[in-house]
Amino acid sequence: MIPRIPHNDFGVLTPPAVGGWKPTLTVTVVIPAHDRQETLDLTLAALSAQSYPEHLLDVIVVDDGSATPLCLPDLAPARTKLIPSPPGGWGRAWAVQAGLDAATGEVVFVLDADMVPHRHHVEAQLRWHHLAPYVVVLGWIDFTAAGPLPSPEQVRGAVESGAENALFPLAAQRHHWAETIIHDHHGLRTAPSSLATRIHVGATVSYPAALLRSIGGMDTALVLAEDTELGYRLTQAGAVFVPDPESRAWHIGLPTAMRDFAALKRYNDPYIADRVPYRRYLRTDPGRQWQVQYVDATVPSGAYEDVRATVDALLASSIPDVGITITGPWHALTGDRRSPLRDPDLDLRLIHATFAHDPRVELASGPVTTGAPFRLQAPSGWVVSKDTLERLIEHMEEHDLGALRIALEESADGVTVARLDRTAALSRAALVATPDDDADDLIDALFGVEWVDGETWGFTRRPAVYPPRKKPISEVARLTAAHEKEIALYRRRVAALRAEIGQLKREAGKNSRDAARWREKAESWRREAVRLAREQNRTVLKRAVRRVRNLAFPDT
Repeated sequence: MIPRIPHNDFGVLTPPAVGGWKPTLTVTVVIPAHDRQETLDLTLAALSAQSYPEHLLDVIVVDDGSATPLCLPDLAPARTKLIPSPPGGWGRAWAVQAGLDAATGEVVFVLDADMVPHRHHVEAQLRWHHLAPYVVVLGWIDFTAAGPLPSPEQVRGAVESGAENALFPLAAQRHHWAETIIHDHHGLRTAPSSLATRIHVGATVSYPAALLRSIGGMDTALVLAEDTELGYRLTQAGAVFVPDPESRAWHIGLPTAMRDFAALKRYNDPYIADRVPYRRYLRTDPGRQWQVQYVDATVPSGAYEDVRATVDALLASSIPDVGITITGPWHALTGDRRSPLRDPDLDLRLIHATFAHDPRVELASGPVTTGAPFRLQAPSGWVVSKDTLERLIEHMEEHDLGALRIALEESADGVTVARLDRTAALSRAALVATPDDDADDLIDALFGVEWVDGETWGFTRRPAVYPPRKKPISEVARLTAAHEKEIALYRRRVAALRAEIGQLKREAGKNSRDAARWREKAESWRREAVRLAREQNRTVLKRAVRRVRNLAFPDT
């Protein structure tokens, strides 16, 4: 029975200790090389001293159009061959694919021509492949500082004796971003699907050959960013990523990503945006269409109004990269004479007329996928709100769920259900399923399945009249009208307040003038009171003087 690994938790597997087990799988090491004879010689010298059994290992070096054709050195694994990259293309992905096409091993081990693996490098990775046929194993890379290179004989001797650490001076730089993701998620065991794929680096990585071929191998249209794109497709195929610190190797010098990150990112971003929908920050352009959608939706054919309402709502989603397949017997639509209004395939014909020329809609007999990470199955006649898909996917990502089952309504015929599945979960379940397994139970065990209420998440029955007789008011127009109404109300209130403030100012001015007059009167009264008081005092004094005189001189 194939082991069942939930999420990316490869901790359910118990690999044997390096050197303490007996391998049985054959492995082909594919080395793409362009003008790297000197470092290639070191790579092959290190491979010639690997602990993995020599009779189970072969090597294919692919010369990717070197200016001076490469040659095989004397110091190399016994079963090593050199092939030219075939005509029609160039670049690393093209060369790796050529090696994959020629490989005979059950495991394909891709190793760059500037890598010097430690003695147990291949063995450490291959032990995982003996446990499960869908693991992708990555080596641990140390970068060398500038300095003279050892000879192939010195490399062979150091690897054979276990003294690889002394071969090169260690650079200060590391793959910090990848190692941070790994360390922060318990060796990548707890990393969600959309994050685990990011640590796929193709300098040293091994794949089950059958799994790699099942997804079409490399995207040979790419000359850079091929590792990022392949890691995404492997995730959708159900792969589990295992970074193994015991599979160590030297990288001679620093890779382009460390030497000129800004230029590399500028080049890669358009290609990654088109092919890797997980990178949402690269898909901010409104109205754009992409090679790989974020959601592949399937709607079964039925009544014209039902199908149109459902598809229209999905196309208007706040997630712009939604591809829709309408399934039905489209082959039945012939050009034979018929009664246009009594055609038994009238609804199917109207659906065809409505969507046949919309590039976002596919008319097919069964579901069509672009390789999207999420797949929706929606019954016709149900519509979603603008943000329904976005909220559902955010919920799935938050909990790293494998599927949501959305209950729409219950009737005598049963429960009407919409389904949103994670492609990686569907693929993983298919890899490990037995005839006795229930599909949903298996997905639940591997990733988790949750039931939710459709109405809560924005699913409703289509309007009674559809298409609407007049163009419905858009959400933006509705919000704009509501805001303008609110602004008009505030303007009226402001005008009233300004009028009230003006009246208060006028009253305040009048009160100020009245107060000034009263102050003047008060001052006048004060002066008058003082004058009267003084006059009264003088009168009293004169009377007192006369009385004194009369007393002194009574007969005068």
